[in-house]
Amino acid sequence: MDSLRCVVIGCGRMGLAHAERLAADSRSTLAGFFDADREAATQLRDRVAPDAPVFDSAEDACAQSNADAAVICTPTSVHAEQVRVAAKHDLHVLCEKPLAATRDEIIGLIDLSQSLSYLHFMLGYQRRFWAIYRRMKEEVESGQWGNIVGVTAVNAERWQQTIAETWRNDPDINYGGYLGDAGSHRLDGLFYVTGLGLGDFSARSTKAGSNVEIATLVNGELLDDSGQDGGDRAVPFSLSFIGNSNSFHEELFIHCEKADLIVRDFQLFIGRDNEVELINLPAEQSGRESTDNPVTGFLDLVTGVADNISPLECALPVFDMTTAILDAAEERNS
Repeated sequence: MDSLRCVVIGCGRMGLAHAERLAADSRSTLAGFFDADREAATQLRDRVAPDAPVFDSAEDACAQSNADAAVICTPTSVHAEQVRVAAKHDLHVLCEKPLAATRDEIIGLIDLSQSLSYLHFMLGYQRRFWAIYRRMKEEVESGQWGNIVGVTAVNAERWQQTIAETWRNDPDINYGGYLGDAGSHRLDGLFYVTGLGLGDFSARSTKAGSNVEIATLVNGELLDDSGQDGGDRAVPFSLSFIGNSNSFHEELFIHCEKADLIVRDFQLFIGRDNEVELINLPAEQSGRESTDNPVTGFLDLVTGVADNISPLECALPVFDMTTAILDAAEERNS
């Protein structure tokens, strides 16, 4: 097919990242930009596609750009409206996470995507595209290491220090704070790799002086419904989300009967008999500068190269777990 004409809706940090990737890929052309802050849209346009227009609304961007696809990078509170606008104009959609602000909105968008089979809708959960998570999922699903017997995750990031004057510090826009924003990638990665469901747990959370949740600790059980007896098998888990650290750190341990599978800061390891061994994968295919990312995955999908590995349906378990964690933390804190 001809180059995919993409309009970027939302020109902040993620709009910049996605626009640069689109500009660098010969399969796509930047067809226009919109942001509620017109100056932000103009600056991004001047940086990556000087000849492209800047529009006054998401509606105008979708209706007047002659685009084939919309890449939505705005705050969560307006995602549902803008996905619907793009679909109304028959545009394929790549939407940043979280998909929407409420469960009803998420279900409505899932129903919309299923009703428009001629369009592609993808959610920008990064971990699904990284080689370390894809390989970890393959190892789990191979069955060679036995059942999952436990899950441990540690996530830390210098996040609070960057949000003071942004929408990410507004609880009406950024539901769940660090957990709901950056933490949603980690929750989705957990579900993607393990296939486990939501069980019982307890949680604690603190806003640490901000308007939104900054640090959240979770302990409890996930559920494995693949048991031969038809019942759910409980899998203990422990998660920590620390949004006011001074450096980035990400670990996910999938403890199986015969081995531990470990993601640690963009590398994958396997642990057996008290020895931990690196599983060599191309360094450029994981991490924040990965060549495998939602933009390349979206272009692969629309051009028929690959299936949709991040459909809108994956938003629902992440939202349900985020809500359950926040409810449990509020009950504990009260």
